[in-house]
Amino acid sequence: MSGHSKWSTIKRKKGAIDAKRGKIFTKLIKEITLAARLGGGDAEANARLRQAIMAAKEENMPKDNIDRAIKKGIGSGEGGSNYEEVTYEGYGPGGVAVLVEVMTDNKNRTVAEIRHIFSKHGGNLGENGCVAWIFEKKGSIVFDKNVVDEDELMELALEAGAEDVREEGDEFQVITDPGSYEQVRKVIDDKGLVYLGATLGMMPQNSVKLETGKAEQMLKMMEKLEDNDDVQNVWANFDISDEILEKLAT
Repeated sequence: MSGHSKWSTIKRKKGAIDAKRGKIFTKLIKEITLAARLGGGDAEANARLRQAIMAAKEENMPKDNIDRAIKKGIGSGEGGSNYEEVTYEGYGPGGVAVLVEVMTDNKNRTVAEIRHIFSKHGGNLGENGCVAWIFEKKGSIVFDKNVVDEDELMELALEAGAEDVREEGDEFQVITDPGSYEQVRKVIDDKGLVYLGATLGMMPQNSVKLETGKAEQMLKMMEKLEDNDDVQNVWANFDISDEILEKLAT
């Protein structure tokens, strides 16, 4: 297992998602606000807003919070919206490709903070385009192998339009193209299958295998990047063995 799917598994095992729910809400509110600003407040007509609301509901965000973020985005709430989207690219320990998606009201501050995190953890910030070509936008729906039947999931997902179902350690990962993501997820929801997480994001086409020292540096870099208030998502193409992961997760 590599990259973002591995990182998501690590966070679930460490309980980091629950521990940082406040930060998650802040990031989701930013995304809802900007999505509404760019595409309007009607989720039926705005796919990005629709997906942001789905993500917020998955994290049990109260409806009032979602509504306030939409109103702020369309200019009818307090404070307006002055966020700007920027993607930074660079290399982590061992030459791992890293994409960092941020939403900021001060690019100078943000780029200085991101550059510092990269350099402090054995990486370096690169030029635009240096690693973006390694990633493709894909949908991912992740299941615990112990609570879903592989054959049933495979048949359901592929008939709904998924590209693939992969076995990743103790999980199954349903992969979709961006256009089919919502449709596949709806079919799975309608069937009542319970999944660990569902995201639409950047998936690496290849991976870099890391041994213990570099792996530890990489995971610390990921944590620090995601802790930054301006960072929305971090995508990377590292591969860490389950044996090393168990050592580092304890």
